[in-house]
Amino acid sequence: MLLDIARRPTAENSAIHLHPTDNVAVARVPLSTGTELRVDGVRVVTLDAIPAGHKVALQAIAPGEIVRRYGQSIGRAGMAIEAGRHVHTHNLSFAELPLHYEFPASETPLPEPARNVPSFLGYAREDGRVGTRNYIAVVAASNCAAHTAELIARSYAGETLPANVDGVVAFPHGEGCGHAFGPDVDQLRRTLSGVLMHPNVSAAVILGLGCEVNQIDHYLGSGSPRSGRLAGLTLQSSGGTRGATDAARREIARFMEQAAAESRTAAPVSKIVLGLNCGGSDSFSGITANPALGHCSDLLAGYRGAPVLAETTEIFGAEYLLVKRSKNRQVAEKLLSCIEHYKRYLKRFEGSFDDNPTPGNKAGGLSNILEKSLGAVAKGGASPLVDVYEYAERITAPGFCFMNTPGYDPVSLTGLAAGGCNLIAFTTGRGSAIGFPTVPVIKIATNSATFRQMSDNMDVNAGAIADGEKTVPEVGRAIFDLLLEVASGRRTGAERLGHQEFVPWRIGPVM
Repeated sequence: MLLDIARRPTAENSAIHLHPTDNVAVARVPLSTGTELRVDGVRVVTLDAIPAGHKVALQAIAPGEIVRRYGQSIGRAGMAIEAGRHVHTHNLSFAELPLHYEFPASETPLPEPARNVPSFLGYAREDGRVGTRNYIAVVAASNCAAHTAELIARSYAGETLPANVDGVVAFPHGEGCGHAFGPDVDQLRRTLSGVLMHPNVSAAVILGLGCEVNQIDHYLGSGSPRSGRLAGLTLQSSGGTRGATDAARREIARFMEQAAAESRTAAPVSKIVLGLNCGGSDSFSGITANPALGHCSDLLAGYRGAPVLAETTEIFGAEYLLVKRSKNRQVAEKLLSCIEHYKRYLKRFEGSFDDNPTPGNKAGGLSNILEKSLGAVAKGGASPLVDVYEYAERITAPGFCFMNTPGYDPVSLTGLAAGGCNLIAFTTGRGSAIGFPTVPVIKIATNSATFRQMSDNMDVNAGAIADGEKTVPEVGRAIFDLLLEVASGRRTGAERLGHQEFVPWRIGPVM
């Protein structure tokens, strides 16, 4: 019955009204001029053609009047808007509105953990974390070692690896020299350390040229419980590119025996640290995939797992919703300090948070950053916010957390992974193609058209919600069940396609 309704658009189901106070609705399907809609019993006739995912005015909106979606402000009308008109960037103005923050008055206790905790099959590590994959990593300390790191990893192409070894992967990048000592170098070192000591990495080689700012000695201390799983080499002391490749292969042969002896064992779902990310968002993101992932996030947090929301530029304008959910005032203030720091960061480059929505976001119906952020925070569900972390900082708290990252997908994923996320769930409306070398990335399409068009890249079709075939909780539960399968070894589309994007966040300056 629901499928029949989805196939036959009617006046009643062609637009989605998300909150009783909203003065716009979202077109579920493309609407031609003169289409009759009935939204909550109110008759509206479209005066413009409205693309799928775009907004239609349900009533007359005066110039300067607040436009509402999700029951929240997404800006002000830039001109008089008649009922039935297309509402988008041409008549909706971005305005940084004053926000009222409701700080928690006391410590919010976490709910008792759910019973009958599900499990997955993972790789137990000495530090108590659990890997969902078992890789050997070759990490460049600087751009000068990046090419050799790639050569080392490529030298294993075609070789038969032990059954328990997922591969030898390289982490090339363009950083590591020309940095100013201080926050920039500190952040790079934190990022690379997180990659080297990641639970999805059995062992690793850190490879430098030998004279760069980011010296390999920083990573080779004996204090870590995993120091026996790390080797350091430089091209200058190994005889150049070929010599370093041969030396690295000797170290990896030793690591390979160790990794081959490791096997998956049962681990509680509380050992999953799940990165929550979105990219190529559209107007359906906040209706389908993000709320469904939010439901999954709440399930995981209820079992004392750690779902981690990111992308500071994509909570701006909606951060007050997270402040209200913070465990205590200290956590709320920490979150707001991320926003304030980012404001200063953007000001250095004469930028604005509203520079974030891309042409693709806007073509998908998102008019400005306020609208985008209100949909993006839905990935975090409704659980209390228990802690806030800096970029690539190790995630240690159980429960729903936030990490300060840019919205740029490869940089955000790199921070989440370096912080210890052993899985990443990634929602997309326009069809982002991205992965990570050692962390499975689960792609969740916000609409059925993108799911069909990029079926090799996508793992879940949340578009079934807008089609009327499934509910948000049903898709959220399906994502949660898929997490357990992927954590236990099932490959994602990004893994099958070989996506291995790795881009650390450089603060600058370049020296």
